[in-house]
Amino acid sequence: MRRIDLHCYPGTPEWVASQGPFAEALAAYWKKPWVGRPEADVVADLAAAGVEALLVAFDISAATGAPACDNAYVAGMRDRHPAVFPGAWGAVDPLRGPAALTDAETAVREHGVIGFHFHPIMGRFRVDDPALRPLFETITGLGVPVMIDVGTTGMGAGLPGGLGTRIDHAHPLAVDVLAATFPRLTIIASHPGWPWIDEMTAVALHKGNVFWELSGWAPKYFPPQLRSDIRGRLRDKIMFGSDHPSIPFERLLREWDELGLGAEIQDAVFHGNAERVLGL
Repeated sequence: MRRIDLHCYPGTPEWVASQGPFAEALAAYWKKPWVGRPEADVVADLAAAGVEALLVAFDISAATGAPACDNAYVAGMRDRHPAVFPGAWGAVDPLRGPAALTDAETAVREHGVIGFHFHPIMGRFRVDDPALRPLFETITGLGVPVMIDVGTTGMGAGLPGGLGTRIDHAHPLAVDVLAATFPRLTIIASHPGWPWIDEMTAVALHKGNVFWELSGWAPKYFPPQLRSDIRGRLRDKIMFGSDHPSIPFERLLREWDELGLGAEIQDAVFHGNAERVLGL
C-alpha cells in the first residue's frame, strides 16, 4: 500500500537551526536529542519505511531572527530525491507584510512548492487576522492549498511564557473563519488539534474545503470519538502525516495498523484522500 506522509520536516541541521530558541524545548518535549542528521540518513529512513513524503519548509525568522529553512532548501532536497519526496510545502512568513506576497509567488513559480504550511503559534499570528487577507488572496489566486497547524505544540512548551507564544493562535476556529472567507482555498489542518479536537472535527465536517492530517501524535492516544470518526463521517477527510522527526516511523506505522481500520479506510487515509485532494 502506498503511504504518503503529508507533514515531513527535513530533519537536517539547517532545519534545526531554523527553530532558533525553541530547539531545546523540543528536545525535552520529545525526550530525545534534537539535532540535525545528514540528508542521506533522512532519505534512507523514509525509504526503509516505505513512505513518500511532502517536505515542509519552516520560517519564523521575523519572530525569532533564526535563519529560515526556506523554499529553495526543501525544493532542492525534493529534486535530489524525487522517489522519496514527491513534493514540498513552502513557507512564507506573514509578518513580512507586502514582501510575503512576493515570497509566495516566487515559491510557487520558481521553486514549484505544492502549497504553503503555516505554524501560527511559533509565527505569532492567527490565520483569520484581517491583516493577512492579501496574503491568502494571493495564495488562492496561485491555485495552491495551505496546511495550517492546529492545537498546542512542543515548541516553547515548558518555557517561561512559552517564550511569548500563544496557543490560541492555533485554534481551529481560526481555520473555520479562513475557510468561510476563502471558499476556493483548499485547507488542510495539521495535527489532532488538542485540546480542541471536537472543535476541529466540527470545522472539518462543516467546511467542504477543509481536510485534516493527524501528524505529531502517536495514534494510541487518539481519543475514542476521533477513532470512530476516522472510520465514519471523516473517512474522506483524514490523511496521514508524521511530523518527522518527532516520532519514529516504526512506531507510528505500527500504531496506525493497531487501530484496525480495515483496508478500505487505510487506503483512504494513507494515500487515497491525498491523491484526490492534492492531485498526487
